[in-house]
Amino acid sequence: MSRRRGIMSESLKNEFARELGVYDTVSREGWGSVSSRDCGNLVRLAIEKASRNSENIPE
Repeated sequence: MSRRRGIMSESLKNEFARELGVYDTVSREGWGSVSSRDCGNLVRLAIEKASRNSENIPE
């Protein structure tokens, strides 16, 4: 069974990890070592930024 391709690019996920202060863990141990709380915070941050960006797009 193949894994689905992620929606966020690795560079974007790394940018959010830096903002949340978990990038050291990601770089040393991988995404599997990041707590579920921090992953949830990463998703929340991504949604907030996407929402802000969509509000700034002229129709």
